[in-house]
Amino acid sequence: MSSFGDDHSAESTEGFFSKLKRTVTTRHQKFLDDITPFVLPRWIACAVLLVIFMARIVALQGWYIIAYGLGIYMLNLFIAFLTPKIDPALAEVQENADGPSLPTKADTEFKPFIRRLPEFKFWHGITYATILAVFMTFFQAFNIPVFWPVLVIYFITLFVMIMKKQIQHMVRYRYLPFTHGKKRYAGKEDSGKVVPS
Repeated sequence: MSSFGDDHSAESTEGFFSKLKRTVTTRHQKFLDDITPFVLPRWIACAVLLVIFMARIVALQGWYIIAYGLGIYMLNLFIAFLTPKIDPALAEVQENADGPSLPTKADTEFKPFIRRLPEFKFWHGITYATILAVFMTFFQAFNIPVFWPVLVIYFITLFVMIMKKQIQHMVRYRYLPFTHGKKRYAGKEDSGKVVPS
């Protein structure tokens, strides 16, 4: 009789946790879906989080390795954001590649720039990494003593080298990952009439 009660309590506990997980996941996804169209407010909130993190680092005079790790992760996300989904260097090798590709000659058909990492996922990654980094600054175990000027110099060197390579790639394959400054083609003017008379 007692074994039946134990099975029932184990099932109810498991049911409770699975329902709780499903509820939290659903609410989180709904929140993300609701804030997706608000690009500028999302990035402002992300910038505020980064300022809070940097203020904690400066005020506490520690956790430099966490700041360095966050910087490297953000650099990795930024490079993925700037890179096309289908790399033109690989598209030259694979002539029969599926999906859209960037034009490499003036007479080729225009194909839109599709990012390897979309803007929303870029924002999402930076925001959650910053929240995790702020959380880690509350624990002394993550305060590993390092000589921070070396980390700064190494990060700047890494940033310059990677961005130089990325810009050379953009120039070589003639793509611009931003919409500012690109030609916009206008279609026919809308007369407002549904049926011509």
